[in-house]
Amino acid sequence: MAQGAGAEADGRIALFPASASIVGAGARHRDCKKPRQNASCREAVDIQPACLGLYCGKTLLFKNGSTELYGECGVCPRGQRTNAQKYCQPCTESPELYDWLYLGFMAMLPLVLHWFFIEWYSGKKSSSALLQHATALFECGAAAAITLLVSEPVGVLYIRSCRVLMLSDWYTMLYNPSPDYVTTVHCTHEAVYPLYTIVFIYYAFCLVLMMLLRPLLVKKIACGLGKSDRFKSIYAALYFFPILTVLQAVGGGLL
Repeated sequence: MAQGAGAEADGRIALFPASASIVGAGARHRDCKKPRQNASCREAVDIQPACLGLYCGKTLLFKNGSTELYGECGVCPRGQRTNAQKYCQPCTESPELYDWLYLGFMAMLPLVLHWFFIEWYSGKKSSSALLQHATALFECGAAAAITLLVSEPVGVLYIRSCRVLMLSDWYTMLYNPSPDYVTTVHCTHEAVYPLYTIVFIYYAFCLVLMMLLRPLLVKKIACGLGKSDRFKSIYAALYFFPILTVLQAVGGGLL
């Protein structure tokens, strides 16, 4: 009864399996008839079962004024993460300075590698290196702008994010709870939204723009190089992009 009063006061209603709740409540009320067990029974009625694991939460199903209807514990939708009360809340904060520095570092890595391999394979043999450098800069700049535009909120050059609280926020797949050591409750979601996936999206746009622009440019202007040397800087990118992707997937939280 105290549980129902607390839920009405808070304006939040959580859905649980009806049979388990009714049977459990009936058993507790029968036990509460014994005088010596009043205190323990009152605690059992008041305490609501919490979600298992660090990142399992209750998703908002319906909201009407101050009344919020939440579902059962599970994975939070994309763009949300659990709060201290185990409710899934939208990511509405702006990235901190360190977050922007991290994104800038990850965005600069492919550009620097493009410039390195263009210079490495061009050298003094061709005067087209400068134009290739400019093209690589345009590819990465356009990819960064497109990535920001397609991220939430769509159509603007800024993003909303969830605050990074601890290292495990980057690796939620390692913290799926297993209550009975047999069945795993999958609650993996991007708790650091969008800092983890936005880098992969950026790399994908970089790769697409490179494959659309660079081969045509190199074929037109890199006439001083042999046929086997013209496209070596592009081939190098096809190697280092997968390496950067693995680096982000494994070491993103450590950076």
